[in-house]
Amino acid sequence: MSFLSGGAAVVTGAGSGIGRALAQRLAEAGSALAIADVDEAGLAQTAQSIGSRKAPITTHVVNVAEEAGVSAFAEEVGKKHGRVTLLINNAGVAMEGMFEEISLEDFRWLMNINFWGVVYGVKFFLPMLKREQRAHIVNISSLYGLIAPPGQAAYSSSKFAVRGFTECLRHELAETPVRVSCVHPAGIRTAIARRARVGAGVKRTDVEEKIARFEKFFRITPEEAAARILRGVERSEPRILIGSDAYKIDILQRLRPGTYWKALSRKYKELTRD
Repeated sequence: MSFLSGGAAVVTGAGSGIGRALAQRLAEAGSALAIADVDEAGLAQTAQSIGSRKAPITTHVVNVAEEAGVSAFAEEVGKKHGRVTLLINNAGVAMEGMFEEISLEDFRWLMNINFWGVVYGVKFFLPMLKREQRAHIVNISSLYGLIAPPGQAAYSSSKFAVRGFTECLRHELAETPVRVSCVHPAGIRTAIARRARVGAGVKRTDVEEKIARFEKFFRITPEEAAARILRGVERSEPRILIGSDAYKIDILQRLRPGTYWKALSRKYKELTRD
């Protein structure tokens, strides 16, 4: 029997993109669901897209950057579902601008969501996960949690932090029933880039043109990404790479950890030049 069938899953950032696709697939697999997002309208659309299922589904409007809000979310899930077997910390945002072009407030805003949101999720749901015979934590990092391109200081910092936190967590929980996976997607067709906050010193029109060029290379659908993630969960994979670019860049970074950008910079400049 599938690990997902009959389980109870928590998915943050479920109002769109990969989060929505994960919720849909988990529901199809027979998992109970607690889906969360700060976007109430998007969350309602996700719930509507799932339709009626035998397993219960609850929706929760949550800002993962707020410690008290995530704590209350976990308490509510415990009351309504009684258990959690799978936690997917998927909620995340993007930022556009070189380090000198973004404010410290911008940097903190992104870190609070992308990194602290993951930490809060694990902290408050871990006690429930550890009560299960088998449970799983999935933290979504990024291709930019493997490499750090110019203009992504805040985003890469957050995703490298998620990667480091997840790896440490995996080692700490190795003797428990809880498995831990870190996900590194590349080129997923979601709205995260278009919803990115723009640094105070960056022109919005320049960012829109850059994103339009990048999106031509976003070939993987959220549904394909969700299927890959859940396949990795079933197999208890510690690291889940999504897309051929992720595999290629992972190998390049391992072979040339100090100089990989020399090999990648020309292509990156072609994509980002005005």
